[in-house]
Amino acid sequence: MKKETDKKEIFESLPVAEAVRLMATPMVISMVIVLIYNMADTFYVGRTNDPYMVAGISMMLPVFNITLSIAGISGVGGGTLVSRLLGREEEREARRVSVFSIYLAVLLAACFSVGMACFLDPLLRAMGAGDNTIAYARQYTFCVLVIGGIPTVLSNVLSNLVRCVGYSKKASFGIAMGGVLNIVLDPLLMFVILPHGMEVLGVGIATCISNCVACLYFLITVYRTREEHVICLDPREGMPTGESICSVLQVGIPSSVTTLLFDLDYVVLDRLMVTYGDIPLAAIGIVLKAERFPLNVGIGICQGMVPLVAYNFASGDHQRMNQVIHCARRAGLLIGLASILVYEIFAVSLMRIFIANADTVSLGTTFIRIRILATPMMFLCFSMVHVFNAFGEGGWALLLGVLRWAVINIPMLFLLNALFGIYGLVWSQLISDAVMAAISFCVYRIYARKAFQVQG
Repeated sequence: MKKETDKKEIFESLPVAEAVRLMATPMVISMVIVLIYNMADTFYVGRTNDPYMVAGISMMLPVFNITLSIAGISGVGGGTLVSRLLGREEEREARRVSVFSIYLAVLLAACFSVGMACFLDPLLRAMGAGDNTIAYARQYTFCVLVIGGIPTVLSNVLSNLVRCVGYSKKASFGIAMGGVLNIVLDPLLMFVILPHGMEVLGVGIATCISNCVACLYFLITVYRTREEHVICLDPREGMPTGESICSVLQVGIPSSVTTLLFDLDYVVLDRLMVTYGDIPLAAIGIVLKAERFPLNVGIGICQGMVPLVAYNFASGDHQRMNQVIHCARRAGLLIGLASILVYEIFAVSLMRIFIANADTVSLGTTFIRIRILATPMMFLCFSMVHVFNAFGEGGWALLLGVLRWAVINIPMLFLLNALFGIYGLVWSQLISDAVMAAISFCVYRIYARKAFQVQG
């Protein structure tokens, strides 16, 4: 495996800043493109100037993110373990873990899609879909999650596995390709092929097709490059050890639970916001997507960091591991601070890109100027979760996730809504994440001093 051997330079000897750049830059680019195609859905639907269509697809963001939580069980749990096994030079076991992770993802995604098909309408009502929005939410959800559930989950899992053996460019290309295809297909299906009134269905079909193509790309790529890395599609490799399976689940399940809690926070926000009307719901739906730009950049940095941290953690080079964490942290904070400046200046223009409705633009402008202030704190919070996942410490990652969402963020939504109404909902993110960032650093320092005898 000569090419795989060459990858060791990135993990072991390349200057830290350069290694982080090589691993993170492709992921940042792909995450930005993913965001653009997610925002493109809202942008094109916003061209109808129908806030009910916008609200219909916006409220399904948390449900769509459930697919990411399913992918996290195999992708995050399996991918980080593969990196650690490579750090310990256990290539055969790494191959078996990759096979197990891939087929576990297929099984979980199939169960999810069947469940969505059986309980679609009750779920949509529980999410807050009203008579004006449920038809649009149903069209989008059926295409993306029922029909497209398996390819969506599998493409995310394969991307994680490919990245965790050092092939960051291939991982990012597959994700980016699906995003670009989605951007191209959206207007074609919405305004050319399908009749007026079926725009949301067109968005759903475009998203489904793009995810299927991305999944096919990863399958072909893994098969064609099978001699260069440990990622394997052949079930004849056999099952990994019980210890490895437990390790996948011990990291993957907490990662999934944390994502679900994140989704629950969005569900609660939508449910509380809808009590103020469909216009505020449409406004917050646009804001939640628009604010994802700096967050997706931050996530890309973290995803590039994780294989480096996991590999050096397992190999025992804790000094290099700690340098990677600090380098990624500085980059993420810089992005967060820059985004505050940009969004404060261009908030009105940003909202007008998505919708022309004056009331929606007015509310959304105020919302985004408030919520963007939380970006640096949000990055600090989720970067600590990524670090613990890289260590294989799913319990610590779960602790931070539960504290952030179940103990602080969600109760804060109810509290500030009761005290200050609609704007209390918008300010809750900054207050909650400021508290949680401080807690996260305290937890990491305690763990680092004990495990590595270094400062966190």
